[in-house]
Amino acid sequence: MLSSFDWLRRSRTGAELLATLEYLTTKPDLFPSEEEIGPPHSALNGPCQRCWIYPRLSSPRQNYCQSCQAILARASRLGDISRQSIVIWSFVNRLSKQLQMGEGFSDHHIFGAYAYDENHFLLMMPRHELKDWLKELAIYHGSDLKGLVQILPTTGARKGMGMGDILCRAVQHEARFPMDQLRVRFYSAPYQILKPHTRDQQGLLTFEISEFLSLLEMAAVFRTMLRPEEQASLYELLNLEDTSEEQFYWGRFMGHLSQEAKDMLSAWRIRQWPRNRVKLLYELVDYVAFYQIY
Repeated sequence: MLSSFDWLRRSRTGAELLATLEYLTTKPDLFPSEEEIGPPHSALNGPCQRCWIYPRLSSPRQNYCQSCQAILARASRLGDISRQSIVIWSFVNRLSKQLQMGEGFSDHHIFGAYAYDENHFLLMMPRHELKDWLKELAIYHGSDLKGLVQILPTTGARKGMGMGDILCRAVQHEARFPMDQLRVRFYSAPYQILKPHTRDQQGLLTFEISEFLSLLEMAAVFRTMLRPEEQASLYELLNLEDTSEEQFYWGRFMGHLSQEAKDMLSAWRIRQWPRNRVKLLYELVDYVAFYQIY
């Protein structure tokens, strides 16, 4: 019958994944360990239309089994949380008891946690908490933890790649690196996991954890210093093809910024950045919170 990880892989959306994680923790008896399978598919009857294994509920008549019906009902109320969340799938040299239980971090960091075995764990958390979580991961485990942490986006109810497909692709990619240090792979959109080589060649995918934390720090400062409309104007400016036009508009743009923002952009020499690095900075802005400035 289906294992816990099989149930997670049945998830089409991030909301279904989160609902499954919740029930695996709070209502493990909801998932049958030994139960007869549903009838073969026919014009009049068939198994659950979601898991395609267990019998459908008969009273009241439903298209889904008890487990799938409960997951879908719960997922219908988790859409907003899912859209603000990320999924982390990790393959590491060892799991501490804290990681196995989803503990050892501030409670508000973790929406759901699942330990597959002694080397794999799955977490779901608010994407704005990613930087703090990675920092705490380094503090709790330091240089002893080695392997690969993959940061995955959630998906909605549209057709195409589902959350379970993304998880299976992440598992497929996890053994590409030696266990010599802790690395991070960052996917900002679901389609990127289908062709990771292109993103990797552009320097947008795989990082050492210290490097990725530095990038997140820069994104947090950037988001704090520049208003959304200033960020949009800067992106257009840095992607102009005509260098003389860019030079003309740069002076006007800088004239509208605060002194702190001017100093930041000048210190970073952002005009000399390759476009791929600019693209990555703007992707990471959605994964950090504002700094509190007093």
